[in-house]
Amino acid sequence: MPERAKLTKAKVDGFKPRSVMYAVRDAEISGLSLRVYPKGRKAYFFRYRVGGGRGAKIREPKIGEHGTITAEQARRMAQDWAAEVRRGGDPIAERQALRSTPTMSELFDKYLEDFAKRHKKASSVFNDTRMIENRLRPAFGKMRVTDVSRAAVRKLHSSLHDTPYEANRTLALLSKIFSFASDDLDWINRVDHPVKGVKRFPEKKRKRYLSQQELARLGDALALADRGELGRSTTKHAVAAIRLMILTGARQGEILGLKWSEVNFARGCLELSDSKTGEKEVFLPAAALQILTEIPQIDDNEHVIVGRKPGTHLVNIKDTWGAVRSAADLEDVRLHDLRHSFASFGARAGMSLPVIGALLGHRETATTARYAHLSDDPVRAAAETIGQEVADALGLNQGA
Repeated sequence: MPERAKLTKAKVDGFKPRSVMYAVRDAEISGLSLRVYPKGRKAYFFRYRVGGGRGAKIREPKIGEHGTITAEQARRMAQDWAAEVRRGGDPIAERQALRSTPTMSELFDKYLEDFAKRHKKASSVFNDTRMIENRLRPAFGKMRVTDVSRAAVRKLHSSLHDTPYEANRTLALLSKIFSFASDDLDWINRVDHPVKGVKRFPEKKRKRYLSQQELARLGDALALADRGELGRSTTKHAVAAIRLMILTGARQGEILGLKWSEVNFARGCLELSDSKTGEKEVFLPAAALQILTEIPQIDDNEHVIVGRKPGTHLVNIKDTWGAVRSAADLEDVRLHDLRHSFASFGARAGMSLPVIGALLGHRETATTARYAHLSDDPVRAAAETIGQEVADALGLNQGA
């Protein structure tokens, strides 16, 4: 029969090794025992039955090594496990299940390979990878997927308060990753989604639109660059790209990556095979068509805006843009603001938001809604004209 004793520190320290391993059962806590090995090592174990009845399976998992945990800690853990068994639980099975739960690093890799690279564009995959490696993996990589709490997510988000846009984009990506874990992998339940309820930082939306006067200055500066009067950093192809962006509202990447096979002179449009929103048509005003007819086509290069290396397209026009905007005294204007300005001129001319959205290739009406306040301009002007006429008839302006 195994020995029995209350397993306290003093008692455990007093047990000496023998030629063979022997066990000592705790006198108070049923199932708790200590094993003493010939070389002096000692370890705590807990014995229990899974389910009821004598035929039930017996488990005896190791609680821990004496010295790593104390006798008192082993006693408390044995009591907790005993209570769990009385409730019908299986402590060792739950521990094994926990060990088999994938880590966040595994989830990040799975998301990039099975979702992002299959369904997103290369630029979006690049951004996702950057945020995962710089922000998410350092913060959560070693954690089990089921262990990430809303408090931990909120802590990461709060730590990025100095860069609210980056903080919110990181949070949005993490939310997408957990939705993938729930909907595609079934690794968590939707109710366990830890990003839900974490409040985003308010963002100041940048609203920079060119006025007619600023557009005129920009035109003069582009003419100087076209004549080579703004230095060697400017190129004719870069100037043509900037002009096409202003005239069409197209994105920078859509113009720089444009191929001659996508230019339909007969229909007066660009038939883009790929863009941020998929296939897309960009309609060309007469001035844009004129620019395209003046761009020389280079043998063995399918691109309109050619790069320095044979067969490539231009990938960077920041030097030309820097020289042009400096000459135009528009230092705060970004290339993407040209697209905003294109939309603003349409809104001020009284065009509807759906029409502007169609011109820009927006998939969501909410994206175009940022220009809603500009569409008030023609309505405001009409109200002023009518109001002036009515005021004159009423004699309200006679003393003004």
